[in-house]
Amino acid sequence: MTEKALPDRWFSARQSRRAVALVLGWSLIANLGAASAPLGPATAASQSAEVAPETQQPFAPLPFTTDENPAKVALGERLFQDVRLSRDDTLACLTCHQLAEGGDDGLSRSMTARGIALARNVPTVFNVAFNASFNWDGGVPSLEVQAEGVLLNAQVMNNTWPELIAKLGADPDYAAAFRALYPEGLSPANLVDALVSFERSLITPNARFDRYLRGEHRALSAEELEGYELFKGYGCASCHQGINVGGNLFQKFGIFQDPDTSRSPAEQADLGRFEVTRVARDREVFRVPSLRNVALTAPYFHDGRTRSLKEAVATMARVQLGRRLSPQDVDLIVRFLHTLTGEFRGRPLTVPAQESP
Repeated sequence: MTEKALPDRWFSARQSRRAVALVLGWSLIANLGAASAPLGPATAASQSAEVAPETQQPFAPLPFTTDENPAKVALGERLFQDVRLSRDDTLACLTCHQLAEGGDDGLSRSMTARGIALARNVPTVFNVAFNASFNWDGGVPSLEVQAEGVLLNAQVMNNTWPELIAKLGADPDYAAAFRALYPEGLSPANLVDALVSFERSLITPNARFDRYLRGEHRALSAEELEGYELFKGYGCASCHQGINVGGNLFQKFGIFQDPDTSRSPAEQADLGRFEVTRVARDREVFRVPSLRNVALTAPYFHDGRTRSLKEAVATMARVQLGRRLSPQDVDLIVRFLHTLTGEFRGRPLTVPAQESP
């Protein structure tokens, strides 16, 4: 897409990108630790992914496979689906991370076993191996810490290690499977290791955008390519970049405008990362989510405030970039975002009909 083809929007988008770069300078310095954190075992595979020289971009295609131990992955998958991980045998990891859809639960905020809404929207579990930190506030540094935290969290699985190990250890199949893979057999560390091995295997490669990055220029339509240029030109790619199209830095939600103008003075804003760091500049700062499979992961934002991807794009432009995009530009960007939907275990993930561009 050339400047001649996009005279007004392209130049205004470039101006927006320069403005965003100034704001991001502070953000990147403030959050350098997260931006430079290691991305986990799958990173080596991602770095070796081949990208055609003529399509060098601020992104990289997902690898087709990971190097996780297949036996550990299989055991972890069994654990992922087992309601016995919860104290009252009502919740499994799969309850909130549905792999037949977007890797989340489709709810604005998930419910506990007692019917109480959790504080934030559940992120997708797909491609988590490529994130630098976890949870919306980035307070969890690794998948291992994340897994243990969920198992022991009174609002989620509500378990204890002695109870959980005793329960699963009474199952001869589990006991034998752990003895075959780990010298120590079933233990908290080994249970977490198996579970996380499965989670790291949950990649969704071969999206049409991945194919484009690998040099298949016809993988994207003219409108999708135009949306991609707008995505970069307006500055969206300043935060949503890298192999996961996001997931590796933090940003304040509402740089140019408060996104919660309808909130009453009595209502408290979600303080985001401030709850972790207690640093003033982290108030209402959140981890930038990955946009991979974003057409499947409604509702959007940390509080699940909207089910519409078009509305989410318009909101981000307004509050993060200080721009009000035309319906045409919103539509084109959404068309590009649909090209980020990948495949799981060789089968294309399906976008809900109401979200198709």
